[in-house]
Amino acid sequence: MHASHLTEQRFPEVVTFGESMALLIAEGGKGLEYANTLTPSFGGAESNVAIGLARLGHTSGWCGRLGDDPFGHRVIKAIRGEGVDVSRAQLTAEAPTGLMIRENVAGKSSVYYYRKLSAASRMRPEHLDEAYIAGAKILHVTGITPALSDSCAETAAAAMDLAKRHGVKVSFDPNLRLKLWDLEAARKVLLPLAMKADYFLPGLDELKLLYETESLEEILSRLNELPGVSVIKGGKDETYLFEHGKLTPVPYYKVDHVIDTVGAGDGFCAGFLSGLLRGYALEEAVRLGNLIGSQVIQAVGDWEGLPSAAEIDRLLSGVGHVER
Repeated sequence: MHASHLTEQRFPEVVTFGESMALLIAEGGKGLEYANTLTPSFGGAESNVAIGLARLGHTSGWCGRLGDDPFGHRVIKAIRGEGVDVSRAQLTAEAPTGLMIRENVAGKSSVYYYRKLSAASRMRPEHLDEAYIAGAKILHVTGITPALSDSCAETAAAAMDLAKRHGVKVSFDPNLRLKLWDLEAARKVLLPLAMKADYFLPGLDELKLLYETESLEEILSRLNELPGVSVIKGGKDETYLFEHGKLTPVPYYKVDHVIDTVGAGDGFCAGFLSGLLRGYALEEAVRLGNLIGSQVIQAVGDWEGLPSAAEIDRLLSGVGHVER
């Protein structure tokens, strides 16, 4: 074997980056004001997607900046423990790891962010590893990262441009978070990023806000101006695939018990990207996204309910769970 083969680096199939935060969850169905116990975990849209892909048998990499503090070490170990490559993630002493705290009262989940001036908010384009992005098949970006700071918005755009330059497909979930920025600011940044995407993965409610219209016809006419394929999550009973002016509804998988809807969109993205990597037709990739999303909402947590490849194969082949 030639030496060059030995030194040749193997890069993950999907690369994503953004802010992963320490997460504290109020227990006992009490609001934060009265809860006595907070359970630690972590969360972040991009790392959720990377974990979902790793569980489905793909190679994925998550890049980002975390504080060189106990929370940062906890988060990076947990993501690595899920089989995601974190070789390009960085721990920095210049700022702390972001934190989110969640309460779930009477079935209604509320999130409180403590992420202003976090380590991730200081990401800059020069922190990106061009070879790492160039070696991927897909770059996955969300609209949460650009909401963190101007330098994060520049970094997201730069990452997409790097991917395009190297023929890497770009997947973009706008993930509109109005607790992080106002709608006008979000529009100015997210709509141009959508123009750079091969796969644009918005929710229907997000599109109504971004395009300032309730009309599906008007929304589709705007989506038709984008160069890529759009997948609209959050229809009443289906996800919509919109490709070259053609709208295809793909029905949801019905579940008996919805426990926690947090992370469903990230689960969908992981399933959809997995379908693309498996060589599925777009409609089948959307179907797989719907299936993964339906599994996530049956468990508590951002990423804990993401299924393995074996579980999905069992569901697809209709084999039930053998308890003993």
